[in-house]
Amino acid sequence: MAAPRKYPDELRERAIRMAVDLRRDPATKTGALRRVADQLGINPETLRNWVTQAEVDAGDRPGTTTAEQTRITELEREVRELRRANEILRTASAFFAAAELDRKIK
Repeated sequence: MAAPRKYPDELRERAIRMAVDLRRDPATKTGALRRVADQLGINPETLRNWVTQAEVDAGDRPGTTTAEQTRITELEREVRELRRANEILRTASAFFAAAELDRKIK
């Protein structure tokens, strides 16, 4: 289960939008993330991570998008469940095979 979010989604979206707009203008590009973070009371590193992920999601930067990461997490969970089920089935199969052998000998 994911940790609860410290910042509301509206604040996050606003901060990303403000930072991206300021970074587009060459006159305000330098220090844009720090200024926006200070204005909104967000850690600058947190804002940088948000902007980076927004750029990846938009296709402007290489990387794993949020949707792809969610799908990967779901598939990994499914693989764990299937491996666990297979192990249970192998154990049960060996148990019943041994019981069948014991029954034929008697």
